[in-house]
Amino acid sequence: MFEYELHQIRSAELRREAADERLAREAVRSAHAARREAAGRAAEGEVHPDRTRRHWFTRAA
Repeated sequence: MFEYELHQIRSAELRREAADERLAREAVRSAHAARREAAGRAAEGEVHPDRTRRHWFTRAA
């Protein structure tokens, strides 16, 4: 009976650890999403005319 109780305790610990890890991953994911969204909003108003034309080759002398 004692081993069964130890098994139940360990199982509950593993479930708690898994839930904590899921919560941490979700927090990181939401932080990344918020950062991407903020960067997208900041870039909407900016216009970079130099970036629209790509220079694939170096200039000839």
